[in-house]
Amino acid sequence: MPSKHKNCTFILIPLCAPENAKLPTALALGSFDGLHLGHKKVIKAILKEPIGVPTVVSFWPHPREVLFGESRLRLDLPNEKTFLLEPLGIEQLVLVPFNKNLASKSAETFVEEVLVKTLHAKHIAVGENFRFGRNREGDTSTLKKIGTSLGIKISIVPIVEDNHGRLSSSRVRKALNDGDLKHAKYLLKRPYTFRGTVEKGRGLGKKIGWPTANLKIDGRKFLPSLGVYAAWASIASKKERFLAVMNMGPQPTIDPNSLSAVEVHLLDKEINLLGHELIIEPVQRIRLQKKFDNIEALSKQISSDAKLAKEILTQKL
Repeated sequence: MPSKHKNCTFILIPLCAPENAKLPTALALGSFDGLHLGHKKVIKAILKEPIGVPTVVSFWPHPREVLFGESRLRLDLPNEKTFLLEPLGIEQLVLVPFNKNLASKSAETFVEEVLVKTLHAKHIAVGENFRFGRNREGDTSTLKKIGTSLGIKISIVPIVEDNHGRLSSSRVRKALNDGDLKHAKYLLKRPYTFRGTVEKGRGLGKKIGWPTANLKIDGRKFLPSLGVYAAWASIASKKERFLAVMNMGPQPTIDPNSLSAVEVHLLDKEINLLGHELIIEPVQRIRLQKKFDNIEALSKQISSDAKLAKEILTQKL
């Protein structure tokens, strides 16, 4: 379990509210959801000439959740993001609580009160499409002007593009919606993963010869589309990985009225996983979900799915 010290949660690096951050800061400001190459270039800008504690600053919850009531699922939840930021040289992740009071502040007031007075920013880096302040009134020109007046170094990082356009979190989400894990991995420059705690299920899989670990997933996490996947599974904090076949969605044959769920069956392994946190890396979607005529037909299909999953995963060793 993460430990706590001075009001910060430590996983690999501290996850803090602004008032508990280590000061002064050199900060990369943005949502950084997915932490793709474009985001990493913004972060790299504050590491070139360290003049403060290397810090990533993001808003939580997402501004559109507060302002428009939209549900914004995250590619990386804050605790997951700490594992990704630490190897880059970032020393703390600061989450600024976003509410309507903060949304009403002018661009200049936000910089002065949050970034300067609270975070003691000496260097601020953002992407060139960054907007901030009341009604998104501030842009990079605004930030440069304010920064210059306050003696703060400002770095504006150009948008990163490939042959298909701008690298963005939206493209990653589309790839996951399409069940295209290979393209998601290309965009992220790392495998997409998610975490979940194994909870007691109804034992339906075990009754038909395919016991599964039923995962409780944070409802704010963006997951791939429904279907059956070849996947790697590992117990959090342990290095060993297990070959697995994963079902993402309801159980149309066994219980048509069941809610969508994530079930993982380890291949050639029998381990009591109840209560453990698993890290799942879906590698390839094998098929879409389907309702079968009977349990026997379902069991036969799962056997075929497991065989194909094993072939896919062993080819990638």
